[in-house]
Amino acid sequence: MITKNKVVSLHYILKEGTKEANIIEETTGQDPMVFLYGAGQMIPKFETEISGKTKGDKAEFGINAADAYGEIDEKAVLTLPVDVFKSEGALDLEMLKVGNVLPMQDAEGNRMDGIVKDVNETEVKMDFNHPMAGKDLYFEIEIIGVRDASKEELEHGHVHGEGGVQH
Repeated sequence: MITKNKVVSLHYILKEGTKEANIIEETTGQDPMVFLYGAGQMIPKFETEISGKTKGDKAEFGINAADAYGEIDEKAVLTLPVDVFKSEGALDLEMLKVGNVLPMQDAEGNRMDGIVKDVNETEVKMDFNHPMAGKDLYFEIEIIGVRDASKEELEHGHVHGEGGVQH
């Protein structure tokens, strides 16, 4: 049964908003998603929805945007000087195409991805919201396996071995 500190393997189909919506992502026909339940790796509402389930259980549920990746935060859309994107004095225009996701760092050195929204001669508008911010989610899941986490997995806070970190 899925409880805190269990390793959960599941297949899912993720759709935007409703059961009838287009599929955003799915694991069917691939390796299942494997994670340590209760370790803060998943959306809390997702964990609440699968709590107590066992191998073979199936479920469908929606999670509203506020309980998923949050609403869109306009403060996370920034206009930066184009010079920030120059490398050795040159600007890579291929990199700055609208829609590209660029890895960046904030002033403290924290890594964050930004989506290029607009580019002109002097500025680049970047959106640092999560790509799924502002979107309601709909999941269809099937529990493939539930097992106790090893001592090492609990100490490290993530799954090791198949479906997990290999170290």
